[in-house]
Amino acid sequence: MRNDASNLRPVDMGKRFVALARVSSREQEREGWSLEVQEAELQRYAQREGGAIVKLFKIAETASKTDERKTFKELLAYAKANAGRIDGLLFYKVDRAARNLFDYVELERLETECNIPFISVSQPTDNTPAGHMMRRTLANMAAFYTEQQSIDVREGHARRVQAGLFCNRGPYGYRNVRVDGRSIVEVDEKKAEKVRYIYDLYAYQNHTLDMIVQRLAREGIVYTDATPKWSRSKVHTILRDRAYIGEVCYKGQWHPGTHKPLINRETWNRVQVLLGEKVYQSHELTYAGELIQCAHCGAVVTGELVIKKSTGKEYVYYRCSQYNYPGHPRDRVTETQLDQQVLDLFARMKLPTEKAQWFAKMMRLWFQDQHKQGRVRTEDIQRDLTSLRRQQDQLLNLRLLEEIDANTFAGKQTELRDRIAALTLQMEAADRGRDELADLAQKAFELSQSLEERWLTSDVAVKRQILELILLNSKLDGASLVPTMRKPFDVLIEGPLVSSNRGCGI
Repeated sequence: MRNDASNLRPVDMGKRFVALARVSSREQEREGWSLEVQEAELQRYAQREGGAIVKLFKIAETASKTDERKTFKELLAYAKANAGRIDGLLFYKVDRAARNLFDYVELERLETECNIPFISVSQPTDNTPAGHMMRRTLANMAAFYTEQQSIDVREGHARRVQAGLFCNRGPYGYRNVRVDGRSIVEVDEKKAEKVRYIYDLYAYQNHTLDMIVQRLAREGIVYTDATPKWSRSKVHTILRDRAYIGEVCYKGQWHPGTHKPLINRETWNRVQVLLGEKVYQSHELTYAGELIQCAHCGAVVTGELVIKKSTGKEYVYYRCSQYNYPGHPRDRVTETQLDQQVLDLFARMKLPTEKAQWFAKMMRLWFQDQHKQGRVRTEDIQRDLTSLRRQQDQLLNLRLLEEIDANTFAGKQTELRDRIAALTLQMEAADRGRDELADLAQKAFELSQSLEERWLTSDVAVKRQILELILLNSKLDGASLVPTMRKPFDVLIEGPLVSSNRGCGI
């Protein structure tokens, strides 16, 4: 990047100009808009006007957006500070002055408020309303081109990713080449061998990051000829880059690539586990994925897989996602501990066979009683509906006999129709809700009596479905799971038998 704001020789006489030369891309430089070409044209214009450039700002095509904004702000600040001693702002073309309309407005403000003329040496415009309109049109066209170019670049990147190609340079171990005018990556065997060696050292030879750096240095293996020294961060970046298993990154997401992988997935997975940084999806761990909240801070509980290097055994731990925050309890609980607490929960809901049969019988009797009460309520609603329909008929007769006017008829008819619709909906909902509730309660009870057996024979996905079905929410308090049960499982947990004036109840 070259971002230069150089002071030129001050002049004692003649006009004094401030100038900006900008190249936005290598294509523009190849088309003859290089910084040197622009600077020469700006200098010739200043000399023709009998003056000189006292301050020249430059923005090269390698400048970052931050550097570009910094240089533009420096230009504005310098012009404002020296407004009384500047005879104009020089630009090669209007689209070299500003990348967007907001910046162009700032330059126009300098012209109107500070009396510093805006001068485009290759696109001159008159200082008239028509000239100003022409210049603004050129600025609009430049802004449109920039915005459209940005869209085209994004769409081009998306197409490359869909085709399995990198949007930028390939990672260490690959090199960029052009084939039929298209940029692709191919394996750089010399560097690729170093990548494979690093993975082997970490995955199978029990090396830490620092040990790998030391071994590479000891064996004379250089990073590059220009930068021979390896660093811990370079090794870590290589060990975390999914490009080595054949994927490409776009907008923070990884997609299948067409380049040749350097590392097999088994080795990659082993390295990520040993690094302790593998990110697991919620469906891979029973109690992760926002299923449980921390009782201390309310944050979600997450899971992690730890492999003991001494034994190679895998252990799943659960902890608060804010576990590392200052002052937060450093509690972790194993999946085995949570499994046992869940099984204990299921055991509390399970009744002995004889009591379960009796409870099911009592539940059926209770719903039969509820059904009778529902029929009484339905009959009451039906009587109300019959009465309202009779009133509709009477209202229509009164209207036909012209004993009431049209407005009265319409208002009363609407009222009766709304009341009939509401009562009809109540009756349908009561019938449907009663049947659905009875069916749901029966199935829920049957499920509650077989949860232990289902749990022990289910995979992670089914276990999560069971938990979501019976738990409204859960908190992890230290190492203890504190569940809030959904209905009707909460009744089974608290004890299904309650007193009633019938001598039996649920």
